[in-house]
Amino acid sequence: MDFELSEDQLALQHAASALLDKTCPPERVRAVADGDRHIDDDLWAAMAAQGWMAIDRPAADGGLGLGEVEVVVLCEQVGRHLAPVPFTGSVLAHGALHSARRSGRPDAGAVTVSAAEGSELAEWAARLAAGEAVGAVGWARRPDAVRASRTRQGEWQLEGRPDPVVYGPAADVVVVPALDEGGPALFAVAVDGARRPAAQPAMDRTRDLGWLTLDGAPASRLGGADAVTALVDRAAVMVSAEMLGGAEQVLEATVQYAKDRIQFGRPIGSFQAVKHRCADMLVDVEGMRSSVYYAGWAVGAGDSDASAAASAAKVWCSDAARRVMSSALQVHGGIGFTWEHDLHLFVKRSQLDQVSFGDAPYHRERLAAILRPRAEAGEPVL
Repeated sequence: MDFELSEDQLALQHAASALLDKTCPPERVRAVADGDRHIDDDLWAAMAAQGWMAIDRPAADGGLGLGEVEVVVLCEQVGRHLAPVPFTGSVLAHGALHSARRSGRPDAGAVTVSAAEGSELAEWAARLAAGEAVGAVGWARRPDAVRASRTRQGEWQLEGRPDPVVYGPAADVVVVPALDEGGPALFAVAVDGARRPAAQPAMDRTRDLGWLTLDGAPASRLGGADAVTALVDRAAVMVSAEMLGGAEQVLEATVQYAKDRIQFGRPIGSFQAVKHRCADMLVDVEGMRSSVYYAGWAVGAGDSDASAAASAAKVWCSDAARRVMSSALQVHGGIGFTWEHDLHLFVKRSQLDQVSFGDAPYHRERLAAILRPRAEAGEPVL
């Protein structure tokens, strides 16, 4: 079996890397991080022009018509370059909105929507695909953090507050899992000036973070429990791919530093302790790659193990990314802890990714809940 990327996927990888190499050098990332609005508008426009936000939208509907593995390829490059753009949230929001428009698709967890709602969802999806709007996901670890109810007019509204939303302060539409009378469901909320969350101080200066308070916010229902599961699976895979990209770049920079840094008349990379750390980092990164790309394939193919693969990838990547960043700091020594070195930007971004859409303990519990019925039934869990 061939586990390598196809020629088209490699071409996409190279094109994405070339674009980000040109438009997102470290100096540009630092300039955006030091600003008030942590979005590189020029980069965002360039990504939209190449169709990144609509990569999984059918070609007949104006998208690129590609799959989840291709989404993983782009996320990996976004993480590798610390791209200060709301790519993950916008792609997730676009996918949820676009799926809900296709009523009668149980695999997407879609529900029948009214003509007016369908038109509004279509407009939001089109704006997200074109890069004219910013999307985000208001996920919460506690299922009951956000609740949905109907008004007397039969419209949906949300109450509660999800976990801090990445790019919430810049979002135009936020997709929010919530509990309604039937259980978990997925909703979309338009964010206007009055409801827009303020940016909160955060260690990761390459992205904005904000609390979204939903005090009776009007919402459109996108789907039920299946839609929530699909969203969590995709989110776990995409953020894991970003961690993979960041860890790759940190590994390469660390190995190069170990070759260049001279101590006691020798490169520090010649010392056994440093060699072992770099070797362990490589093992972690390759493990991240295997878990992420398998999960991306499983989610895109609708495989029965998609949810298990997505949670396994998030567990491994969250733990492995933390080890890689720790080893990189150790090998770099004092310079790695300074503000002037780029390493701290990768460390802080990784720390936010490790807890986004569920940390490792959360996904271990989710994975156990998925596999336990199989074990109890005497079925293989792998």
